[in-house]
Amino acid sequence: MIQIGDKVKFLNAVGGGTVTGFSGKNMVNVEDNDGFEVPVLISQLVLVDDRRDEKPDAGQTKRESQSQVQNKPEDNSAERIIVETSDAPEFYFAFVPENAANPIAGEMKAYLVNGSNFTVLYNYSHLNEGEYSSVKSGKLEAGTKLLLESFSQNELNDLPDFYFQLLFFREKSKNCELPVFKRIKISPVKFYKEKSFQRSVYFSTGALLIPISNSDFEDELQDLTSQEIHKVIREKQEPKVKKQLNLNPDLVEVDLHIHELLDDNRGLSNHEMLEIQMKTFREKLDEAIKNGIKRIVFIHGLGNGTLKQEIRKELSLKFKKYAFQDASFQEYGFGATMVILRK
Repeated sequence: MIQIGDKVKFLNAVGGGTVTGFSGKNMVNVEDNDGFEVPVLISQLVLVDDRRDEKPDAGQTKRESQSQVQNKPEDNSAERIIVETSDAPEFYFAFVPENAANPIAGEMKAYLVNGSNFTVLYNYSHLNEGEYSSVKSGKLEAGTKLLLESFSQNELNDLPDFYFQLLFFREKSKNCELPVFKRIKISPVKFYKEKSFQRSVYFSTGALLIPISNSDFEDELQDLTSQEIHKVIREKQEPKVKKQLNLNPDLVEVDLHIHELLDDNRGLSNHEMLEIQMKTFREKLDEAIKNGIKRIVFIHGLGNGTLKQEIRKELSLKFKKYAFQDASFQEYGFGATMVILRK
């Protein structure tokens, strides 16, 4: 509804002005920009909303800005753990399946868990071909867990190495704690084994918990005896190329993932890597036959299926006397082939 003082524009003519009064039921007087007052039908006027041109109150703008910040939801906020925290530095890298009944059917969520009463400053990275890529960093309060990222089923077969840098402290303490630097490498096979996911106080469903309380160097010192130290030194002097077959009269597992066979596969084509995997397959199968192994499982993963096809093709052509089949789905999913060498 048009009122006195409203600014209007003429509908069928150029210009406009301000309403100064009413001269009838359907007509008003409009003072145009030149100061002339003219009678105009209300139906021939368009009301102009000039409040858009007014400058907003600075205080109001500030209050609205603060309100937006306060109401903005926090992304990736940590969850409180309903558990008594420990005086010891208890930190875990945890994998929790989205589908507890079938872990490899859905996404796998990765968490950083702080089960201690320390405050933790963390940096979580991926390590690929000698290069660190920081994924997330920040502060994790005592007795909380934080979702770091999620992995799809296909990504589980080609995970990077994970690296954690942790600096932990209390507001008041008699000790200054040493920081933790931890590299974690996970075999994809673990995700296919039901026993890998155990119940804990940190999650309502089963989870794969990997401790990261000690630095790599501390872990190695705790495990090594004087004799083992000399053994490690000798091994370090020789390039590590392939893992040895772990002999067992009943069942042997051979992981054919390329990162399990070579320390460094940079510069190799897909064909060259396949050649190395097939060579290892032949060597380990021959070795198992000679040593009287009953069954041998070759872990080839899902991928695009090329390695699996090549293995089964060679078994059908060159090792016809031995039966083969998919290995236990519960243990390996669809990513392994079992060869039965003797009953």
